[in-house]
Amino acid sequence: MNPELYLADLEAKPSALAGLASALETDDPFDGIPAGIRRVLFLGMGSSRYAAGVAALRLRAAGVDAVAEYASAATSYPADPDTLVVAISATGGSRETLDAVARHRGRSFVLALTNKPDSAITEGADLVVPMLAGEERGGVSCRTFQHTIGLLLALRDRLAGAGGVRAEVAGPGRDVPGLLRRTAEATADLLERRDRWLDQALTLLDGPDGVYTIAPAERLSSAEQAALMFREGPRRAADACETGDWSHVDVYLTKTLDYRAILFPGSRYDDQAMDWIRQRGSTVLTVGGELPDAKAAVRYLHDDDPDVALLTETLVAELVAAHWWLAQR
Repeated sequence: MNPELYLADLEAKPSALAGLASALETDDPFDGIPAGIRRVLFLGMGSSRYAAGVAALRLRAAGVDAVAEYASAATSYPADPDTLVVAISATGGSRETLDAVARHRGRSFVLALTNKPDSAITEGADLVVPMLAGEERGGVSCRTFQHTIGLLLALRDRLAGAGGVRAEVAGPGRDVPGLLRRTAEATADLLERRDRWLDQALTLLDGPDGVYTIAPAERLSSAEQAALMFREGPRRAADACETGDWSHVDVYLTKTLDYRAILFPGSRYDDQAMDWIRQRGSTVLTVGGELPDAKAAVRYLHDDDPDVALLTETLVAELVAAHWWLAQR
């Protein structure tokens, strides 16, 4: 793992996204999925599971039976020919995911989503979908996380959009290549203007008791990935929480800690959380929107689009993590 190369990986996000958008305009990577799928089972660990959780929620909202499991779980849905198993591993070598998918090979339709199409996860898979994120030379999943979400949004439209298994519930899908291009613009905007917001973010979040990340259920992956970036690179204590649940499980920390958090707005319970934060004098940086009594807000192009936010907002935490990590060299 290397912080300089990690920063370079982040800076390459816009061009990688543009490449993925072009690929999706040319070809449907999910064309081999058979008709008759009744259930979708996502398997993954870490960033892969974070992205899968959001995708499963969106599929359920469209009327599709879908769940994201820890690949390490000892029990799960039984193998079934009507089940689509989406095994996600950027490296293609996650032991837990390999073990879990082995129970389904030859019995369920297995789709391998990976950044390394010749890796172990593809062995025996019925369909391989490359992430097309390029090599992450820094050793940290950042572009692959972003590309995983983008591809899973395309999969959602394949399964639940026009002609999908529950098209009558889901309605028409959205223009995913267009979304990726808007995300590339939003990502480039944050990168190009970092000299205007990054120093303040570094100062606000630099406390003795770690960093906390808060996001609505529909974008919980953003909080989970952001917290992971603080742990994985600079090795800072960090934890993620869903906005509504925050008032039941994390509010207690604001009374005893120098509580500092990134909050990704968009939950109907933002004000509930901010009321406690206001009373306790805690420090909150919002990303993609503004809330009363937050210490500062980082805004970016197209941040009024929840799907762009889903794909973009973790970059703020990733850049903060990169600079803290570099400072340790």
